[in-house]
Amino acid sequence: MVTVPSEYQVIIPKEIREHLNIKVRRRFQILYYGDRIEFIPPKNIRGMKGFLKGIDTKILREKEPPCTAETAASR
Repeated sequence: MVTVPSEYQVIIPKEIREHLNIKVRRRFQILYYGDRIEFIPPKNIRGMKGFLKGIDTKILREKEPPCTAETAASR
């Protein structure tokens, strides 16, 4: 458990820093989700290459009504 001081800076416990290999000047995106705060390390875009390999890209869509002059003007 940590306490939030008047400067709003929180110390990440040593056990967590070591487990996650967090070093000085490491950057995080901070989000709130429901009633909790999450520290998200940014991903290197090059490291994400291929992470969607094998994903099913077929999407079932509803049929759209035929395009008429009236519907085209409203789009």
